[in-house]
Amino acid sequence: MRYARFLVDGKTHSGIIEGETVFELKGGDVLGCAQAYDSIIDGNIIAKGDSSWPLNSVKLLAPVLPSKLVAMGLNYRAHAEEFGFVIPEDPMVLLKPTTAIIGIGDEIVYPSHMSRRVDCEAELGIVISKRAKNLSIEDAKDYILGYTCVNDVTARDLQKSDGQFIRAKAFDTFAPIGPWIESDIDPENLSVESYVNGELRQSGHSSDMAKNVFEVVSFVSKIMTLLPGDVIATGTPSGNGKMKPGDEVEIRIEGIGSLTNTVVANTFIEK
Repeated sequence: MRYARFLVDGKTHSGIIEGETVFELKGGDVLGCAQAYDSIIDGNIIAKGDSSWPLNSVKLLAPVLPSKLVAMGLNYRAHAEEFGFVIPEDPMVLLKPTTAIIGIGDEIVYPSHMSRRVDCEAELGIVISKRAKNLSIEDAKDYILGYTCVNDVTARDLQKSDGQFIRAKAFDTFAPIGPWIESDIDPENLSVESYVNGELRQSGHSSDMAKNVFEVVSFVSKIMTLLPGDVIATGTPSGNGKMKPGDEVEIRIEGIGSLTNTVVANTFIEK
C-alpha cells in the first residue's frame, strides 16, 4: 500500500495511491494528525473515500506530520569510518523539530547567516503505525505503517564546531520527507542514494546498517513512547552531500521512489 498527503483545490487530504490515481481516505487528513489516534491502522480511518484524482493533478505534501522526528547517528559503518568514528554499542539518537519538515518539491533554505557548509543525508524513514513503548525486536514490525525517504539536512560546520548535533540539524526546512509512505517493501534490502544536480553523492544499502530497522524501532521505543505517525530516520551512508543555493537535491530509495527539493538562498536579515 502507498499512502500520501496531498493538496487539491486548496484542501489537504490523506490518500492511497494506486497506479497513477490517488484516492482520498475517509476521515479527512488523518495522516496529518495521526498522533491523535490510538492507531492509524483502523477500518474507519485507512479506508478509501468516494473521491479520486489523477496523481499528476495534485501537489504531494510531507506524507505524515509526526509528533517527533527521531534520527539515528552513525548507523552506517562506512559513514562512521569516513568521519573517524567508531560505531557505538548503543545507537546515537537525535531529534529534529517538526518545524524542519517539508515535502517533495518544497525549498530547502540555506542558513547562510550561520553556516557555510550544508550537506544532504539520504535516509530510510520508518513511519510508526500505533503507540509503541518498550517493544521487543520481534514485535517491532507490527508497529510500522511503512517507509519513506528522508533528507536529514545537516549544517556540517556547525556539527563540528558545536560538538553536538542539535543546531546543525534543526533549521527550518532541514527535514524533507516523501514522496509517500510505502508499506510493501523489505527494509533490509534497499539501495539508499543521494544526488546533487544529477550527480551521485551517496550510495549505500540498508543491509549495511549497524542496527536494522526492527532493532532501531525497539531501541527507540525503550527511550520514548512512539506515537502514530512518528518518523525514525535510520542513518545515512557515506559520501559527500555538500549543497549550495540553486542546487537540486534528490534522495532515492529502492522500492519507495524519489524525493526532490531545491536549495534556495536565505533571506534572513539581522535586526
